[in-house]
Amino acid sequence: MAIHASSRTGFAVALVSALSAFHTGVHATQPVADRVSLSYSTMTWSTVKYATDAENGFVLGSLDKNTIVDRTFRIRVLENRYLKVTLLPEFGGRILSIIYKPTGHEQLYRTEVGVPYGIKGDTFYYDWLMVVGGIFPTFPDAEHGKTWLKPWDFKVVKESAGEVTVSMSLTDDFEYSAAPSRFRRGFTGIEATYYVTLKAGRAALDARMVLKNPQPRTIPYEYWTCTTLAPGSDPNNAKTTGGAEIIAPIEAYRTPAWSADLSRGDESLSPGISRFEKLRYFRNWPSMGIAYAAPDMQGGNFWGVINHDNDEGIIRIADNTVTRGLKMWTWGFPSFTNETDARKDPNPQRPYVELWAGVSDQFFHSAEFPALGEVSIPETYSPTVGMNNVTHANENILVNLAAAASGVNLQFFSIEPATPLHITLKRGDAVLFDDAVQADPKSGNRLSASVPASSSGEQVRLTIRTAEGKELIAAETKLK
Repeated sequence: MAIHASSRTGFAVALVSALSAFHTGVHATQPVADRVSLSYSTMTWSTVKYATDAENGFVLGSLDKNTIVDRTFRIRVLENRYLKVTLLPEFGGRILSIIYKPTGHEQLYRTEVGVPYGIKGDTFYYDWLMVVGGIFPTFPDAEHGKTWLKPWDFKVVKESAGEVTVSMSLTDDFEYSAAPSRFRRGFTGIEATYYVTLKAGRAALDARMVLKNPQPRTIPYEYWTCTTLAPGSDPNNAKTTGGAEIIAPIEAYRTPAWSADLSRGDESLSPGISRFEKLRYFRNWPSMGIAYAAPDMQGGNFWGVINHDNDEGIIRIADNTVTRGLKMWTWGFPSFTNETDARKDPNPQRPYVELWAGVSDQFFHSAEFPALGEVSIPETYSPTVGMNNVTHANENILVNLAAAASGVNLQFFSIEPATPLHITLKRGDAVLFDDAVQADPKSGNRLSASVPASSSGEQVRLTIRTAEGKELIAAETKLK
């Protein structure tokens, strides 16, 4: 069902009301004030039976894939009206879960049963890895670095009804003597503190990684934030489905030689470089593999995944001139189509999309950390609903603005849904839409406006402000 209205300029405007209606010209009832809580609990996570030595190296002969054991961890839970966020400091300093409460769905992947992987393959720092899931920092080397299984120190930085900020911190002052030769020997001394903030009234999680080099010399290093994404999932069965699409404002990607399958059948732009359009879709990944944004993110400030099966997504908004690298990984689409019972399969499938944000363009390409320097990496992780793409984003609003001969289409998600908005949409000097709007946190918001066929090439400009006139986002596109 659609509600049709006429604007002052005579252009037809459709306000879609079935799943994503704008509420225009109406002052919403003042909502009950939101508040943030911090609680402490434990979680039980299952793994197959295995053992590590004192340095976290894998003990050969200890792996028993037929025996599943339960491990208990302490967790911290941040919660407001929109989000329930679970942190797991003692296993990699990770954000383990983000549940978007208006839909009840999980945004992050996590394994049901952990199984050690890549043992003695010379791939990882400890010469093995175990997928857990969530969002977590990795440094000072590539391929999950040294810290994915380490306990990070947890502290409460701020706790009030309006905001909870916590930190998880770790210093690279340790080494594993048997690490494969491709990894750095010794330690860098880099001090890492991961701040995580949830604010009242905010439907997104804010984080900031602060890295410090205490040494009086420049050092080579890598830093990557790893995200395992499965938006719109059942919280008890988080996974990426056939409707998943990688959303990123890039046009091309490169692959290592061993991931050549990811380029097969694609149009090559230059040796090793392929167009990204096909690889956006999880269903087009024939097998596991790595792809890097080529040449890098080029300043684009967002990326993430949208699940088109229910139009839910999760988007990371950040300064990607700092984290210029985007690494993409999946286990291949067969990890979804051939999914098995993790408690019965000693080699379980892992259906998720893994996206990484790095200070260098790809793994094993070091960045230079200035002497006594500091690197700050702010991030915002926002769920989306009712959107099938993102074209513009910041810490306030996510927008999908598309213009074609048939008209202008707008979808948006407000990160502070209770805040009344005012939207202006113009074609050149002609006003297509100019009215008050209330964000819909459960279904998202859509607007469509028809334009004359002769308008091809004209600029369409969107501005979203608060009711008091503060600009939250501005975006432009051209009619095609």
